[in-house]
Amino acid sequence: MSSSAEPVLGRPDLGLPELLSLERIEDNLFRTVVVSDEPAGLYGGQVAAQALRAAAATVAGDRHPHSLHGYFLSRGDASRRVLLTVRRDRDGRSYSNRRVIAVQHGVVIFNMVASFHVIEDGLDYQAHRLPEVTGPQDLPDSQIATRLRGVDIRVPEQPNADQHWPSRVWLRARHRLADDTLQACALTYVSDMFSGLSLVPGRPHVGPLTSIDHAVWIYRKVAVDDWVLMDLHPESASGGRGMYTGQIFSRDGTLAAGIAQESLFRSAPQH
Repeated sequence: MSSSAEPVLGRPDLGLPELLSLERIEDNLFRTVVVSDEPAGLYGGQVAAQALRAAAATVAGDRHPHSLHGYFLSRGDASRRVLLTVRRDRDGRSYSNRRVIAVQHGVVIFNMVASFHVIEDGLDYQAHRLPEVTGPQDLPDSQIATRLRGVDIRVPEQPNADQHWPSRVWLRARHRLADDTLQACALTYVSDMFSGLSLVPGRPHVGPLTSIDHAVWIYRKVAVDDWVLMDLHPESASGGRGMYTGQIFSRDGTLAAGIAQESLFRSAPQH
């Protein structure tokens, strides 16, 4: 339930540390901040990142998120807080599993399962490599309009020269992120913004799409307050749905994360 006392954080310079902050109401119940003065659609990456942070707050400090799977169920309102309830499904010797349910106005808008793992030594291999594109230091700040707050965007060369909406972007949080958990939440925050469906033939003007489900695998720790490259690729389009996958690399080419998302992808333009 909203009230006139809710903090309204509508500043364009809002940083991710503030946006991803949570009020802890009970051990397993959290409340988010408000980011808009007026009713507006709630960005899916924001609620996913906040849900991950709530889950992480219930896990031992030596365990780090390595995967999350979420479903977007109803349109959220950025002018109201979200209640996040965490279910502690399992705490094993090296893994913990959590479920998070996000509610507004008594309606579930998002649910997520996240897994956390104690860091272990092991074989280190990555199949994907950083694409050969211009580095962020040699690109101008992008003027593309997005719902990302507190994030710098720079757009390198795209796989197709006539793309209206990029599938390959450099991203960086403008403010320092204090710990590995906040870095993982920031990675989740940016992971829902762009789309590999921009590369589907016959749909050159794809923009932001309505997400159905979203998954992130965090392979290695990454500093999102330094530049990371997100590189997305289409997998399938049929039946009014589109599926894409992608990778997030650190600036030195380390494969930090994998992404998979299914979105609405209908023939008629979305409004």
